Amino acid sequence: MHYHSQKLSDSFMTRREYLSRSGIGMGGLALGSMLSGKSNILGNSSLAVKGAHFRPKAKRVIHIFLNGGPSHVDTFDPKPVLEKYAGKLLPMKNLRTERRTGAAFPSPFKFKRYGQSGIEVSELFPNTAKCIDDIAVIRSMHADIPNHEPSLMLMNCGEARLIRPSVGSWVTYGLGSENQNLPGFISMCPGYPIQESQNWQSGFLPGIYQGTHINTRHTSVEKLIEHIKNRKLSLEEQRRQLDFIQLLNQRHAAKRQKDAQLEARIQSFELAYRMQMEAADAFDINLEPKHIRESYGKGTQARQLLIARRLVERGVRFVQVWHGSGQPWDNHDDIEVGHRRLAGQCDQAIGALLKDLKQRGLLEETLVLWGGEFGRTPTVELPTPGANAGKINGRDHNHHGFTMWMAGGGAKGGTVYGATDEFGFRAEKDRMHVHDLHATMLAMLGFDHEKFTYRHAGRDFRLTDVHGKVVHDLIA
Repeated sequence: MHYHSQKLSDSFMTRREYLSRSGIGMGGLALGSMLSGKSNILGNSSLAVKGAHFRPKAKRVIHIFLNGGPSHVDTFDPKPVLEKYAGKLLPMKNLRTERRTGAAFPSPFKFKRYGQSGIEVSELFPNTAKCIDDIAVIRSMHADIPNHEPSLMLMNCGEARLIRPSVGSWVTYGLGSENQNLPGFISMCPGYPIQESQNWQSGFLPGIYQGTHINTRHTSVEKLIEHIKNRKLSLEEQRRQLDFIQLLNQRHAAKRQKDAQLEARIQSFELAYRMQMEAADAFDINLEPKHIRESYGKGTQARQLLIARRLVERGVRFVQVWHGSGQPWDNHDDIEVGHRRLAGQCDQAIGALLKDLKQRGLLEETLVLWGGEFGRTPTVELPTPGANAGKINGRDHNHHGFTMWMAGGGAKGGTVYGATDEFGFRAEKDRMHVHDLHATMLAMLGFDHEKFTYRHAGRDFRLTDVHGKVVHDLIA
């Protein structure tokens, strides 16, 4: 006897209705894979490991994002000449930024030389500075616009205005993931930065490459990853339900060739199914020895960065670590107080991360990137009603010149690349645009950025669009 000869779509509730009534959360779908092995869908997994254009120096990325814009002249780009003009106008016209600025504003922080390279670093980052011989400091970064939203999009997606895939999505699309039981791209933030999920969007790439947001305000694994455990169904029951759902999905997909959203949904079910045990382990820092936890310190930044190491150690391809919700480094007022507090939250953990990666043999193939969406002006921000508190002790955004640094993954440690002018206002020597940064990162990951494309809407798109050049001086 033949049952259900009619179309399934005519006889059954929708997939959404089925899921909502079955009591299965995304995490709850996942646990049985360790018992039953990979399903047929996994054989065509978009996250399977892929080869690059040439042998890469880096295999994975940790991007430490100081959202809001850290001041380069207070961190990694000392400008002693500002003391000479303290409280006076610069002998040049102030460059146009988002808000009006006035006189020269010397850094309230002292700089000191570190390591064999003798690179100067602010007192704000003494622990990071101890690793300076592994760090390549880029002092000539520049972007396009002095506003957060477009600058975040440019830094994260290579395009300030239009919807484009994020860097992490491009990297995961190109290389896949070494661990099929965890997302290939994870973005951690205690809350959300401005622009929220657009910062880790997959754009026109398949949805499986979008970053997975983890809210690190929470400390327990069950709150970090909702529905990580299913307390109602056995492992076998979960597997049977998922297999049935995927059967419906496969029949549905057969009628809709190359439906990217449907394919992403199918793969997300399988990924969630496989995540359970490994995700619970990866995000639990209490499994680390006490001396390791103590080396990173306490607080959200310490937890995030230790988790980042645990993730790349398990094969996650791209991990982004945001400092906080909103734009915490955006110190238009009280920059001395604000930057000292913010650096105090992350410096110990950044130094510990670099040392930890190195002693485990991971730094050589892990590219660590540090920076914000732009820098800050060397001149003081003037009072603007509704925009600042009028204290005249902060700095405005500065896209004309700022600093980022990279370590590991083939970066030439103990070097400084480029320079801003004597005041720190504009990148002058060996200017490096955000597109150049992306091109260089891709080269370190084994890709020719001009050939690394995705066909969409009749055009081959690149992360760097029609721009960008590889800065070979930054590559060891």
